[in-house]
Amino acid sequence: MLKRIVVVLCLGLAVAACSDPDAKTGDPAPWVKTHVVGGADGVNMALTGTVRARNEVPLSFRVAGQVIERRVDAGARVRAGQLLFRLDPRDLEAGVRAADAERAAAAAALATAASDTARHQALFDKGFISRQLLERVQLSEREVRSRADAATSRWQQARNAAAYGAISADAAGVLMEVGVEPGQVVAPGQTVAVLARDGEREVEVFVPEGQKVPATGVVKLGSGDLLDLRLREVAGALDPVSRTWRARYQLVRPSVVPELGSIVSARFEIIAAGGQDLEIPLGALDERGQGARVWRIVDGKAQPQPVAILVVGPESARVRGEIPAGTRLIALGTHLLKPGMAVRELTP
Repeated sequence: MLKRIVVVLCLGLAVAACSDPDAKTGDPAPWVKTHVVGGADGVNMALTGTVRARNEVPLSFRVAGQVIERRVDAGARVRAGQLLFRLDPRDLEAGVRAADAERAAAAAALATAASDTARHQALFDKGFISRQLLERVQLSEREVRSRADAATSRWQQARNAAAYGAISADAAGVLMEVGVEPGQVVAPGQTVAVLARDGEREVEVFVPEGQKVPATGVVKLGSGDLLDLRLREVAGALDPVSRTWRARYQLVRPSVVPELGSIVSARFEIIAAGGQDLEIPLGALDERGQGARVWRIVDGKAQPQPVAILVVGPESARVRGEIPAGTRLIALGTHLLKPGMAVRELTP
């Protein structure tokens, strides 16, 4: 029993010593690696791009109907004039026959009206009828002639509609998408396929919000070839989901033509917009739910400094903040720091 009491007293003294705020722990301030920040005049931004055709044309029927024939699949190469899809022609052909019958009836009515006008003209010349009656007959002929012209136009529209029941490739290329099956009923203008025409190829990338879209860049293909890029167009609005700018870049005098749809790595050099833009290593960024921060050493203690992230590259980032160029920032382990924490700078 006496031994148990002695052990308890010893444990209590040990705990009290550990909880004493004045107790000497003997742990020195940790060493930290620092980085001297400089202007971000040459930060590289890497983006993943997709090789696209300069002209990608959605294909659709101009008339409604049921698809009875699909001759191609997605990814197929087609030639100009090749038949791709066809609608059930029965309704379209019936429309042509009805329009033709209407045109024939209108032509017969016009012939009768013209004969009446000629007969009344002869009677008027002999003085047997009044001018008023002749003019009435002439107006009737003009009305019938107008109806005949309308019937002819409807017949021509019906013939055109019958021709619209088939889709042929207007140029050689590759079908990127095919979204229709035989038996499916389609509406006028509904996209059934997307044709990527042969010719110029481009690289499509999505630039982060808040970043100016670069005018030039380079792209590295899977084969290792490097090709120059030149900006051709930028979307007029941010993508509502990804909050990025869609940009299309032309390949400048490509030595090789990349495969359509292939994924490539595009790199762009970002030019700083002002003196407050700084380049820092990725390890210097601290984002722990309090916004982006970096850590400076002030009188031997770590102090946070808020910054705004502009561009994040593979190894560095461009930020904007009230930090003079030449400031030494803590480059590693920023997630372990606390404001006022004593640190020691690791000098080379």
